[in-house]
Amino acid sequence: MPTDPFTDLGTLGVEEEFFVVDDAGLPTAGSDTLVYEATPPAVLEDSLDHELFKFVVETQTRTLDGPGEAADAIREVRDALVEYAAEHGYGIAAAGLHPGARWREHEHAEKPRYRSQLDRIQYPQHRNTTAGMHVHVGVDDPDKAVWVANQIRWYLPVLLALCANSPFWNGHDTGLASARAKVFENLPNTGMPTAFEDFAAFEAFEETMLEHGSMEDRGEIWWDVRPHSAHGTVEIRSPDAQHDPAVVTAVVEYVHALVLDLAARYEDGEDGYEYRRELLDENKWRALRQGHDAAFVTRDADGTVSLGDVIDRECERLGVSGLRDVYEAESGAAFQRRVHDAEGASALYDAIRL
Repeated sequence: MPTDPFTDLGTLGVEEEFFVVDDAGLPTAGSDTLVYEATPPAVLEDSLDHELFKFVVETQTRTLDGPGEAADAIREVRDALVEYAAEHGYGIAAAGLHPGARWREHEHAEKPRYRSQLDRIQYPQHRNTTAGMHVHVGVDDPDKAVWVANQIRWYLPVLLALCANSPFWNGHDTGLASARAKVFENLPNTGMPTAFEDFAAFEAFEETMLEHGSMEDRGEIWWDVRPHSAHGTVEIRSPDAQHDPAVVTAVVEYVHALVLDLAARYEDGEDGYEYRRELLDENKWRALRQGHDAAFVTRDADGTVSLGDVIDRECERLGVSGLRDVYEAESGAAFQRRVHDAEGASALYDAIRL
């Protein structure tokens, strides 16, 4: 596959997945109308798609030159989606999992790609009602993109813990901060990837998976991070979907700074860390279980460090501030539990509407 897409360093794109809901705030099949049958506003043209279930839609921002444009672009897309959905009798909600969704009761999309996945993957895909947030950062060299993706893996549980926003699954409190992460990683080609030596090794892996029928297209690599061989980006996929656009903006600011920092380290010839996959998986478990209360095994495995300490260090090191605001605020998982316990399920459905 050509490596031409890897041409720009520091460009940005943000993808967000949302739930289409009815007047009661419960998921309802609306993607056919919004994606296929009606005409979306200009800002959503070619930037609105559906997901596996007919109550999940995905938006994409335009390609951005940097994080300074992110807040306005994210709000512009969200505002347009809410207004467009309302015109057709729908609401829009945001969380990693909708607390009122019972997967057995909802329709799957009819798109041949998804029908093929349902037939091939079966149970794990049939129940995949998840919604995530993905951040693309452009990288100007394919080998650099692979090295950045390798090194950024330690930080993915940090992002997941900070953004954990899905304690409820199929109507029940799971005891997890991000049940979405657990539900989603039951699919093949998900979770924490191993390291790749270079882009040629990654490309060879893609070809092997395609050749042997393990996936039908390159988009079926659903890891928490991947070098995106079509867009020329490093794509971060670990966070839950968010209700508050300020959280999305803070994550985008940090991910952009982190990718550029790692890209510079690659250019300086740094060796980087060689992480054990098991250690990274342990940190991910801590993140999805404990959310803001998580502490992580350090990169050299000689101790643990709290989420708060990591946030302080990263904000100071990279000159970003938004992460601290997110950490100091109530987490998405805690907010959902508080509303549910105090006011009930219906109030929670209303609380996560945009």
